Amino acid sequence: MSILETNELTLDDIADLRAYERERPTFRAHMLGVRRRRRVSLGPIIAVAFESRDTVRYQIQEMARAEKLMTDDDIQVELDAYNPLIPTPSRLCATLFLELTTDDEMREWLPKLVGIERHIVIRLADGTEVRSEPEAQHASRLSREHATSAVHYITFALDETAHTALASGAVRVAVDHPAYRHDVGLDPATIDELRADTAV
Repeated sequence: MSILETNELTLDDIADLRAYERERPTFRAHMLGVRRRRRVSLGPIIAVAFESRDTVRYQIQEMARAEKLMTDDDIQVELDAYNPLIPTPSRLCATLFLELTTDDEMREWLPKLVGIERHIVIRLADGTEVRSEPEAQHASRLSREHATSAVHYITFALDETAHTALASGAVRVAVDHPAYRHDVGLDPATIDELRADTAV
């Protein structure tokens, strides 16, 4: 597939703290709607939030604000960490959350769901299935042998067939882990977001 494969953020895309404070109310209100459309609940304890260039910029801006990051070097560290989560025409990216709110739930589910980062499946209208893979840069920090993490960063590689199928028709997302199974159809607004992410 001959397509542009990078849409990374640079230092020029990240506003300094004073400039961000001025734009934050409007940007934050916009991003609440964007993030709502991009979040998919998969049963009672799992959610997947599909990332975009805007969601990654928002994450970096909010982190810089909270931690008062002032230098280019500090911001570049965050760019290096989060740029791999920006989708391209041949790759969707998402954050996988295990929504566990009590110690008992964590003790029960974190050992059960080891490997969950490889068990999210996008099912396209033509029967194509695209399975999640851990995002390489974060995988070593978030994968453990006896208990999983509550947060994972995952990617979905789209070949030409999958890219074409995503561009038309319904989309479902499923979990097929032996300890947890769920399947949901995506809302049209969510599908539109994913199509925009992968537009050539």
